[in-house]
Amino acid sequence: MSFSDLFDSEFKSRNKAHFSAIVRVAIADGDLSKEEKLFLDKLAVRLEISSAEYEEILETPLKYPVNPPYLHSQRLERLYDLSRMVYVDHVLGPKQKEVLIKFALALGFTPGNVSFIVDKAMSLLLLHVDLDTFVYEMTHMNK
Repeated sequence: MSFSDLFDSEFKSRNKAHFSAIVRVAIADGDLSKEEKLFLDKLAVRLEISSAEYEEILETPLKYPVNPPYLHSQRLERLYDLSRMVYVDHVLGPKQKEVLIKFALALGFTPGNVSFIVDKAMSLLLLHVDLDTFVYEMTHMNK
């Protein structure tokens, strides 16, 4: 196995774990809406999740652990994806927010300010910001 194969394998595994986390947020309320399904379909393509992997993750989303990225900007990108999943049906139920807080903690955000971070993320999505604006605003929210 070459070095590049190892990198590709790790990258693929990380994408599956990230996709699995988003699926868990999507099904947290016990229902997968049409909007959530469309978002998952698009995200699966972006993350290079095959059809077979997609079905497997939908059936057993707990199979893959949450692997927090090392870089803060990458953690914010993952939080953006997760927050969009929660926001997609425009109803932030208490269970979805609870799950989003759990995943934010798993991504490496600190318990002392995770609720504030999740609230800020959701307020930015209400404004329909793109990923770059989201990362910028989250990075500079205390200034």
